[in-house]
Amino acid sequence: MAAAPVWSVDPRTGKQREQVAVEATAQEVDAAVRAAYAARGSLADRTVRAAFLRGAADQLEAAKNQLVEVADAETALGPVRLNGELARTCYQLRAFADIVDEGAFLDVVINHPDDTATPPIPDLRRYKVPLGVVAVYSASNFPFAFSVPGGDTASALAAGCPVVVKAHPDHPGLSELVAKVLRRAAAEQGIPDGVLGLVHGFEAGVELVKHPLVSAAGFTGSVRGGRALFDAAASRPVPIPFHGELGSLNPVVVTEAAAAERAEAIGTGLAGSMTLGVGQFCVKPGLVLVPSGSAGDGLVKSLTDAVSDTDSGVLLDHRMRDNFLAGVSERVQLPDVDSPVTPGAGSEHTVSPGFLTVPAERLAAEGAYDLLLEECFGPVTVVARYDDDAQANAVLSRLPGNLTATVHLSAEEAAGEGRGAEILAELTPLAGRVLVNAWPTGVAVAAAQHHGGPYPATTSTSTSVGGTAIERWLRPVAYQNTPEALLPLELRDENSLGLPRRYDGRLER
Repeated sequence: MAAAPVWSVDPRTGKQREQVAVEATAQEVDAAVRAAYAARGSLADRTVRAAFLRGAADQLEAAKNQLVEVADAETALGPVRLNGELARTCYQLRAFADIVDEGAFLDVVINHPDDTATPPIPDLRRYKVPLGVVAVYSASNFPFAFSVPGGDTASALAAGCPVVVKAHPDHPGLSELVAKVLRRAAAEQGIPDGVLGLVHGFEAGVELVKHPLVSAAGFTGSVRGGRALFDAAASRPVPIPFHGELGSLNPVVVTEAAAAERAEAIGTGLAGSMTLGVGQFCVKPGLVLVPSGSAGDGLVKSLTDAVSDTDSGVLLDHRMRDNFLAGVSERVQLPDVDSPVTPGAGSEHTVSPGFLTVPAERLAAEGAYDLLLEECFGPVTVVARYDDDAQANAVLSRLPGNLTATVHLSAEEAAGEGRGAEILAELTPLAGRVLVNAWPTGVAVAAAQHHGGPYPATTSTSTSVGGTAIERWLRPVAYQNTPEALLPLELRDENSLGLPRRYDGRLER
C-alpha cells in the first residue's frame, strides 16, 4: 500500500496547496529515532550545544521571509503575528543557549565525607544528565513557538537531548522548511542531521511514543489526543515521562468593586483577549465570572460593543471551524443561555466572534451545564453572572485544572482591602499562573514563567515556557566514592568549568 500523501492546505479556501511529504511508516519512524539516538553524543559538549542554539536562531532569522510566507499560507495567522512569533522563538533559542552556558541547570551538588554525621556521609557528587531522545508533538496554533523550533525542541536540545518531531498536519510545509534550517545550524557545529528528526502522520505519532529508544515526550494539543498519548507512554514496558499541555478554560473573576470602577476597560480588555488570534490561544479566557446588577451590566455592554466591532477570522483548519460551530450551537441551545453577540459562521471559510451569558447558579451543580465548563476552541467565551461571593466560589470549586486564572480587582482591593487575598487563595489551586488586573493571553519567555497547571491543563507539574522547561529532559545521578580522575569534569573539586554548585553545603557561583 502506498504511503498516504501529506498536503499543505490553505485554510482561507480549504484547497490543497501542494504535497510536501508522505506519512511516515513504522520503519521510517524507527529510522528517525535511531538516527537521533546515534546523534546524542554530538550534544555532549555544552559549548557546542549553545552554539547550535544560537546558530539556529540566526538561521531562522535569515530565512524569515520565506518561513513567514509559508506559515501564513498554511495557518492564515497573518505576517504581523507570525513575524512576532518567529522573533519570540529566536529569543527563546538564545535564552536557552545562555542557560546552557551558565550551567546552573545541572544542579551540581558535592558532599565530601563526614564521619561525624549520623549516619556518616560518604563522598557524594550529584548532577543531572540528559534523558535521551525526546519526542515532540507540534501544536496547531503556534507554528513556530510550539512546533518544530519551539519550546519543547529548544529546551530538549539545551538539555543535550536529540529530538524527533511529529509535525502538525496544519503546517507540514513550514515544518519541513524549519527542520532543514535547524539541520543547517547543526551542520555548522559538526552535529549530524539525525539530531532533529521529523515525521508526519497520526500513526507515526503513535509509533513515536512507543519506540523503546524514546525517553520522554512533549505535547501541546487536545485533551483527547494528549490523553491517548499519555496513556501510551505510561503503558509501555518501560514507561516514560509525558509532558502534555491538553486544554484549559482559564477562568476570570471580576469583583463587583472592579466592575463598578472600570466596567468599560475590563469589557474592552476581555474582548481583545478572547478574540486574539481568532480565539485560538491556549490561554484564552473561556469563563468569566461577572457580578449581577448594574456594574456587571456595564461590563457586558462594553464587551458587546467591542466584540461586535471585531472582524470575522479564519481558523487554522476547517475541522476546527466545524467543531467550533457545533460547540457554539450546542451551548446556545441550553436553557437560560443567552448570546448578546452570537458566535457563528462569518462566511464559508471564516467564523465570527461572540459570547454567551448564563446565570452562575446553573454552573454550581453537576448537569447539562457542565458543557459550559469545557474549553471551546475559537473566538467565544462564557460570561457567568453571579449574585454573591458564595455563588462565585461554588462555580470555582467545580473547575478542573487550568493554565491560568485571573482576578480583576478595584484599586482598593488591590491595595489589600476587601476580598482580594481571599480570591487569590481560591484561584491558586486551579492554575499554574495567577494574574491580577491583566489578561492571560501572552506568555512571556522569562526565568520566572510557568506555563502549566493541574490536570487537564498539563500532565505534569513542569512548565513548557521559561528556563526551567529544561528540567523536563534531565535526570539526577549521584557518584559515590568515585576517584577524582574518573569523575565527570562537572563534579571535580577544581570546578574548571566555573559552574554554579553547592559545595559542602555552601552555594558557590
